[in-house]
Amino acid sequence: MLTTPLCCPILATLDTVVIPFLLSVHHGQAPQETAAEAGHSRQGVADEIQQELASFNASSLKHTETQEKVLLPSKEDVQQEKIHNSLLEGVEQFEKTSMKHAHTQEKVCLPKKEGIETFDPSKLKHAETSVKNPLPTKEGNEAE
Repeated sequence: MLTTPLCCPILATLDTVVIPFLLSVHHGQAPQETAAEAGHSRQGVADEIQQELASFNASSLKHTETQEKVLLPSKEDVQQEKIHNSLLEGVEQFEKTSMKHAHTQEKVCLPKKEGIETFDPSKLKHAETSVKNPLPTKEGNEAE
């Protein structure tokens, strides 16, 4: 294997990941080589890669403008998220021991027995009901 300095993580990746993969699929050969053959061919491939890296000319690269595609959230979005998180935190950390028990009084507002017996239905006014949302007819259901 190659001995790579710590300052060169690309060569370390080549040595540990790329080169073993390339050797396993090199020219369709089955990876049934002996350890000496594998070490020799691996060294040859590693030397080729090192030579290509050393002879690489950066001036042959084209200039490219970078485009920012991930936009940061706006100030309002950050503020809204802080408020939401603080509300959730307040609910999660609420202490039930600080609450007081409340007694509810159920008031009975039904009329008394005498009021029901003396009720005069003739005093009621007539009300006309109108259907604003009629149900569909059988013909309408069959048409659908």
